[in-house]
Amino acid sequence: MKSAEPPVRRVPMREFSRSLPMALLRAREAVMRQFRPSLRRHGLTEQQWRILRALATVDASEVTELARTAFLLGPSLSRILRDLEARGLIERRTAEDDLRRGVVSISDKGVRLMEQVAPSSEVIYAAITKRYGARKLAELHALLGNLEASLAGLEAEEASELAISEQE
Repeated sequence: MKSAEPPVRRVPMREFSRSLPMALLRAREAVMRQFRPSLRRHGLTEQQWRILRALATVDASEVTELARTAFLLGPSLSRILRDLEARGLIERRTAEDDLRRGVVSISDKGVRLMEQVAPSSEVIYAAITKRYGARKLAELHALLGNLEASLAGLEAEEASELAISEQE
């Protein structure tokens, strides 16, 4: 007797594996798989590294702006900042003009850690570039930038259309 296979649920949308968000997540995972061992050797998580990288490009950042820049939710960012501060990798203070806002900067110790991680990170980037191709990688960066800009424009258009329809 043959066992009945469960019915396949069909929905009117593209295959899960062909969705843009899934393709981007798979590509991100393939890239991050290259970097994780190096980050682990230096006692860092991906999110911690992302924060340090973001802070290394500015003198200081408000916590809410850092959350946007590093694509982290507030509660996760708070926990990560607490851990980085305990390790002496960042410094926190309150904003002078508004004591409710927190400001974060990378510490000298954080910069030194980044200087230790940077050589292996650049070796990994070089290996990715060699394997995928410098031209294709540059094209990918440009395409992703264009996609992001295009979708940001779409969000602005939708917000504008919504505002107009609410006024009518």
